[in-house]
Amino acid sequence: METSHEPPGYVCPFCERLAGRSDAVGSVEDIVRRTERAAAFVSPRWWPNNRGHVLVIPAEHHENLYSIPADAYAAVGDLVREVAVAIRATYGCDGVSTRQHNEPAGNQDVWHLHVHVFPRYEGDRLYQSSPLPGWASFEERQVYAERLRDYFTSSSSTGAR
Repeated sequence: METSHEPPGYVCPFCERLAGRSDAVGSVEDIVRRTERAAAFVSPRWWPNNRGHVLVIPAEHHENLYSIPADAYAAVGDLVREVAVAIRATYGCDGVSTRQHNEPAGNQDVWHLHVHVFPRYEGDRLYQSSPLPGWASFEERQVYAERLRDYFTSSSSTGAR
């Protein structure tokens, strides 16, 4: 069943970011938390009423849900939970939604498994809206990245998680 959709010569932007390389779309400074098996960073693609959403990815390259080992997926899930709690605590949102896409028909457009963690607000119409055109600027992303890094720094120093 496993089929790869990565084009020949594909350079994974998420692997590049984890290796310490930035590009025109994303930056190493977008990373808000990293564990041995997973990482989380502020997404450069934003929705009109859900700015600053976070992507959580496995540290190793796995294209989708079908190809990731269970223990690596568990590490992603653990970090998704941590990020959701941090977003809820720091963004002033009313809730959080997560979603993950597989293959082109499933709306996947980067060939590295990733889970979206969205801040949700009453009446935000996330599922009826489309992403904003272009990319959020480095400065726009850093407002959210700093909130989350501060949260993780303070929660690890107090032993809370």
